Amino acid sequence: MKNTFFLLVLFMAISCQKKETATVEKTTTVKDEHSFSKPQEAVAKHLDLDIKIDFDTQTISGKASWTIDNISKGNEIIFDENTLNISKVTLGDDEKETKFKLGEEVKFHGKPLQITIDANTTKVNIYYSTTKDAVALQWLNPQQTADKKQPFLFSQGESIWSRTWIPCQDSPGIRFTYNAKVTVPKDLMAVMSAVNPQQKNDTGIYTFKQDKAIPSYLMAIAVGDIGFKSIDNRTGVYAEQSVLDKAAFEFSELGKMVNAAEKLFGPYRWGRYDVLVLPPSFPYGGMENPNLTFLTPGVLAGDKSLTSLLAHELGHSWSGNLVTNATWDDIWLNEGFTTYVEHRIGEAVFGLKEAKMQDVLSRKLLADNMTEYGDSNPDTKLKVDTKDRNPDEGLSDIPYEKGYAFLQTVEYAVGRDKFDAFLKAYFNSHAFQSITTEDFVEYFKENLIKGDKTLAEKIKLDEWVYTPKIPSNIIVPVSEDFNAIDDIQKTWRQTGIKGLSQKIKSTNEKQHFIDYLPKEITEKEMDEIDKEFHFTQGGNFVIKRQWFVIAIRQKYKPAYPAIEQFMIATSRTGSLQTLYKEMVKTPEGKTWARQIFEKAKSGYHLTTVQDLQKTIN
Repeated sequence: MKNTFFLLVLFMAISCQKKETATVEKTTTVKDEHSFSKPQEAVAKHLDLDIKIDFDTQTISGKASWTIDNISKGNEIIFDENTLNISKVTLGDDEKETKFKLGEEVKFHGKPLQITIDANTTKVNIYYSTTKDAVALQWLNPQQTADKKQPFLFSQGESIWSRTWIPCQDSPGIRFTYNAKVTVPKDLMAVMSAVNPQQKNDTGIYTFKQDKAIPSYLMAIAVGDIGFKSIDNRTGVYAEQSVLDKAAFEFSELGKMVNAAEKLFGPYRWGRYDVLVLPPSFPYGGMENPNLTFLTPGVLAGDKSLTSLLAHELGHSWSGNLVTNATWDDIWLNEGFTTYVEHRIGEAVFGLKEAKMQDVLSRKLLADNMTEYGDSNPDTKLKVDTKDRNPDEGLSDIPYEKGYAFLQTVEYAVGRDKFDAFLKAYFNSHAFQSITTEDFVEYFKENLIKGDKTLAEKIKLDEWVYTPKIPSNIIVPVSEDFNAIDDIQKTWRQTGIKGLSQKIKSTNEKQHFIDYLPKEITEKEMDEIDKEFHFTQGGNFVIKRQWFVIAIRQKYKPAYPAIEQFMIATSRTGSLQTLYKEMVKTPEGKTWARQIFEKAKSGYHLTTVQDLQKTIN
């Protein structure tokens, strides 16, 4: 199957890519409240980027040359910028200098960059440099890396931060292709969200090509002492040298995941699928940059137990990168669909028992978020409203987990075969487009409901999408493995802890066991559990995070040094928020949280710092 099937899929993928390259990309006409640009008047279509990376000044400088379509034949095009230094702007290949001005600054959003053009302008060249206030860029000194020998740079553009390192029309509804020339120190290598080199060269100059139209938030760059190791003909791993072999082992199933995803949702259309393991200050579990997913090193558990995160980022190659939310109010179209795809890939690769456990964990996460937000909170809708806010504020686990629960409800209502066919058609018909929730709803009603009132009532589409509660038709998953752990929870105080680690083995099982420990558990009982399972000193990121929540809540002081070390060593915003929120529930915990934050913040990503400051204060 590996050989024959792979060759067939590769041929299909190459054929699709040839067709898609020539496709005229659709640009949404929906107003994006988080971009100053007016794409219905003048829109960017292709970027030629020529930049230099300077670690001494921690700046990127160079030229962004945009091929544009002046649709209205007007005299202005507007780009987004935030904290950039714009030195000059020229037009065309002959570089005739033109006027530009920066408009009024808006919190979180920066300023509109208004450039004078003429009716026939097709190219705009923007000369610029970044500043130390660029939210998207994380500059690390050698001590903040795994190898501790060379500095490191990485970007994180989602949601509206790409404008802090490239002047662009920074909206998910605007798609463009790009070429890039990147100059870096000769002992380092650059990689991007494009076709990448697999080894260093002698010049320090790297060129990139992305011939699939992507939105600006998927522009990504990383520079460091990076090595590469192949997994199969189209997948591989980039990482610092000391991490490379461990990462290659952890992700050895990557090729199987891609194959499984293709069987379910159609051909992978991006050529290669590689992953880059970043230093610990990366603020997320993963980021689905085309061709090159960025991953936290926290996923390297040593036993492949956390690779469901990788399945999620791979899933974005269909939902998110191929079919994209047109505005940040439609983020569930990216994350809800991808969570569904993640679960289906996981079931295909790891089996039904694993899938059932993941489903139960997913529903608990949704329930916990709904409790935190409240049933009437508008941010618990799938279609949210982030006008006049930082769009990151509208992003919780709800679009992931409620979106997944909705799609699973649809699957149960129509049957898996019919829903799989629908999803393939949905991805194909909207490939390389950005769509709104309303676009999806219209397509869903026309191609799946088809006027069937009984089916419509069974699914409750509008209730799922536009109301802030959880509809009554949500699927309640059951895991026999978790049921067995629930039985253990009822008796372990009588029978003792010894030997339970032989019955509760997997990451999912341990997480479920920790999540449902008694609220009044004693320090002595926690100590016995810790001796049996080694939760405090273990290497699994998820298990440690869940255990540390209980340790903070119950004031289990033997875990305090490990908690502090954990919170300093990682920058995953969501995981840190979980722990800091638990700490600040008590006065002494709040003092401790502030002490840890002061020690750790220099290693946190700027977006992480901003989020955590709100929690602590």
